[in-house]
Amino acid sequence: MIRDIADVRRNYTGDDLDTSTSPDTPLPLFQDWLALALENEPYDANAMTLATVDSQGLPHARIVLLKGIDDQGVVFYTNYQSHKGSELANVPHAALVFWWPTIQRQVRIEGRVWQIDAQESEAYFLSRPRNSQLSAWISQQSVEIPDRSWLEERKHRFEQVYDGQPVKRPNHWGGYRIEPSMIEFWQGQQDRLHDRLRYSRHEGHGWLKVRLAP
Repeated sequence: MIRDIADVRRNYTGDDLDTSTSPDTPLPLFQDWLALALENEPYDANAMTLATVDSQGLPHARIVLLKGIDDQGVVFYTNYQSHKGSELANVPHAALVFWWPTIQRQVRIEGRVWQIDAQESEAYFLSRPRNSQLSAWISQQSVEIPDRSWLEERKHRFEQVYDGQPVKRPNHWGGYRIEPSMIEFWQGQQDRLHDRLRYSRHEGHGWLKVRLAP
């Protein structure tokens, strides 16, 4: 018997989050929260929901993995010919959501997106396990396929192609960087009086930091 979903709730008891004690720019705070999540979340603390829009303005969301962060933004890798790849080619803007239930925190990021340079994609590709490298060739991501045996046949084929030699990075596979224009931090608190802190980038004026009602 499934529980009544309306009765599923949690009373949060997180640390305080306030404009007076937070840094002037969002990156140090995000790095601190991510480090804590990596220490405390049992699985996939670097998982993030990526939302894009298609040419009709319809939204689409899926989980991808954060693989890099620096002053320019956050990086993930995928097939450029996938649905999200074509959507980002048409509308180069995206939204991200991180949810870390163990530490009762959420981060939202919005910004413009571009493909990273080939050298950066190449360096990351070479660091991947061999089977993960092969999967970039095996799976034509988002294409309709008849059954799992189709994947197994392609796996066997590419294992033969690259038998005894390094796996080359496909030109259709690489990274995207999202340059944040907005980062919002959410800290769960008692009685639904949660803390929300939003940083918005203003060209020539740095970051504006404000507190939002929960």
